[in-house]
Amino acid sequence: MADLQEASVTLPSDPASVSAARKYVSNVLAEWGLPDDTEVADTIRLIVSELATNAVQHTRGQSPTFTVDVELDREEQLRIGVTDSHPRYPKRLPAAVQQDNGRGLVIIRWLTMECGGRLSVTPTPEGGKTVWIALPWTAQVRGDAAAPSGWRSPR
Repeated sequence: MADLQEASVTLPSDPASVSAARKYVSNVLAEWGLPDDTEVADTIRLIVSELATNAVQHTRGQSPTFTVDVELDREEQLRIGVTDSHPRYPKRLPAAVQQDNGRGLVIIRWLTMECGGRLSVTPTPEGGKTVWIALPWTAQVRGDAAAPSGWRSPR
């Protein structure tokens, strides 16, 4: 088995891409051995939905696409990152502003910590950023496919 398995997809910054990102990650993880009907799979899908939604909603049209990267390092750590080209880092909104939105990053951080993971944000060389989650991997890895069948990986 490879020390590092990777999969990546770039999608348009459009609300419809949120479900495509979630399905892509779910398919990758299923091929890597994570059963689709587990609580951790549900949690990861929710995290990916929140990350992708942030990339679409909070880039204010300044990032025409976003990229979802999935990495499995030595069958020990899963990393999922969502990259956009907008330079503004995500931030939690003040409580008074959080009526209908602004809780995505709080949800991501809480779910990630509940799974024993961590959240980080790193700048890209192009001036954007990647919001990463890192989680411990507990599933038995199957095969060494880098991306699910039918998905084109730009890497």
